[in-house]
Amino acid sequence: MKKRQLGANGPMVSQIGLGCMSFAGFFGRADDDVSMECMQAAVDAGIDFFDTANIYGMGRSEHIVGRFLRETGAQISLATKVGIVAGPPRSFSNQADYIRAELESSLERLNRDRVELYYIHRREAERPVEEVAETMGRLIDEGLIGGWGLSEVAPGTVRRAHKVTPLTAVQNEYSLWTRVPEMGLTETCAELGIAFVAFSPLARGMFGERSITPEQIAEKDFRHSNPRFQRPNWDYNAKAIEGFRRFCHGKGWSTSAGALAWVLDQGENHIPIPGTRTAAHLLEWLQADQITLSDDDRAEIARLLPKGFAHGGRYSYAQSIGIEQFG
Repeated sequence: MKKRQLGANGPMVSQIGLGCMSFAGFFGRADDDVSMECMQAAVDAGIDFFDTANIYGMGRSEHIVGRFLRETGAQISLATKVGIVAGPPRSFSNQADYIRAELESSLERLNRDRVELYYIHRREAERPVEEVAETMGRLIDEGLIGGWGLSEVAPGTVRRAHKVTPLTAVQNEYSLWTRVPEMGLTETCAELGIAFVAFSPLARGMFGERSITPEQIAEKDFRHSNPRFQRPNWDYNAKAIEGFRRFCHGKGWSTSAGALAWVLDQGENHIPIPGTRTAAHLLEWLQADQITLSDDDRAEIARLLPKGFAHGGRYSYAQSIGIEQFG
């Protein structure tokens, strides 16, 4: 697989990474052995950048990634996150001692003595981001992390933090149906030499060969309370995506490969991290690495899925707490 640099001073990594949230059961029941097979398929395909978090299944995702690394000896660049404190009610902490303690626990689960990238998963609004940047800078100096990142933040926050300790990456939701980062965030990252890591680039399953239906979503599934997966929003969204699906098939692409190719096409610093529970789904989108969009392709995609086409918010009110709003 082709490579892209993870920030101005970071390692070269596969231009498509693997999001490991689903290994913890957020999108339906997870099976650790199936997750192991998925990670092996990713490595076999040249994917060497995995993304997880301490909060995913309260350490379950990190545990299974650590087991995979221990049993296979795979050499990958690894990102994990800190900052969300499990509830109820859910809260956030960017306090220095908390960050350090959680990093130590994550490293133990991951079977690592360092990670290449450590994110602040959510900002603690009351704490100046400059203080957080200093904390992360100390962890870099100690060799515990290779670089640091922020998630779900605004451009102004990125600029403030970067002045104190240069950022390696910023991770926000970005896909054909979530375009908010184009309101200054992607431009800021490109200007400052920061990797833009796009999570949920396949719209949480909507850009598969079949769009997941509301009836398929279990009550404990993350998407159950998501407005975009509730009718009538889902009906409008599925109809629009079906046109894109026909376009991709006409080009000889899978739907997911076409959607990922679009994200890659938006900037040389863009690194999408689609997530899946199975090797079979992973294999559907590997073709994205080989797709080059033409001007005609870009124009047709823009016609089929114009900016802002998605009906419904990307999060419910409860899910949106802690996310920086900008625009």
